[in-house]
Amino acid sequence: MFSGSIPALVTPFDATGAFDERAFRDLVEWQIAEGSAGLVACGTTGEAATLDKREHFEVVRVCVDQARGRVPVIAGAGSNDTSVASANLRAARDAGADAALMVPPYYNRPSQEGIFRHFEALAADSPLPIILYNVPGRTVTDIQPATVIRIVRAFPQLFVGIKDASGILTRATQHRLALGADFVQLSGNDETALPFNVLGGVGCISVTANVAPRLCAEFQTACAQARWDAALALHDRLYALHEAMFLDASPGPVKYAMTRVRPDFPPHLRLPMTPANEAARSAADAALTAAGLA
Repeated sequence: MFSGSIPALVTPFDATGAFDERAFRDLVEWQIAEGSAGLVACGTTGEAATLDKREHFEVVRVCVDQARGRVPVIAGAGSNDTSVASANLRAARDAGADAALMVPPYYNRPSQEGIFRHFEALAADSPLPIILYNVPGRTVTDIQPATVIRIVRAFPQLFVGIKDASGILTRATQHRLALGADFVQLSGNDETALPFNVLGGVGCISVTANVAPRLCAEFQTACAQARWDAALALHDRLYALHEAMFLDASPGPVKYAMTRVRPDFPPHLRLPMTPANEAARSAADAALTAAGLA
């Protein structure tokens, strides 16, 4: 159910800072038309940290409503408070999501045992399948492979996959050998999605796919069909864009690049996020030209 190119959608805001539903519905429609295989609403790139709970699950609901079952919708629902994370899972279910994307508790810095107990508690009454989201560069909490394996083996019907943004490619092999090919492994980093897929990954929860959904979808299709020469050519075509998306604090560069490929897309961010700096904008311009997108 979860494979291919899955954009971690940006959340558009209007000039007053309010959620721009029209622009978001247009974005969802465009993503599906361009070949995206799923959608993540209210992930990191969606500025979830700046949304209150009502807004957060309204964005999820709108995403589900516009997708109309054509692709699965994964809702960001993690929290550093286990009870809040549990409530978020129910809210994601009520909004119609097909699965939840769950980071381990951040800021608290729990031990590996604490991470396991957190997910064990969520498993007790989770109404949705869960995709683990390991992104230690943001959470300062790393779900070690032994803990991933322990969680999934304890609750194999619930924890169906992982978005691995650790940047440690050997983990794809460790997870695959321990959990089998049916455990869904999604790259959390566009720039390493090619080797990740070679090692057993089946897709990417992508930032770049916001800007270049068709090329990202074609890349994932080439990987799935083991057309590695074609995949490498697409990887090379997109590589500068992958890098440009993080030359300033994300999602500043992403939203800037969106305005280049979709001129009517609102560029606004919520503080503390700010527009991309000049260097990031110039890099994005050059990368879009190199990729044939602008």
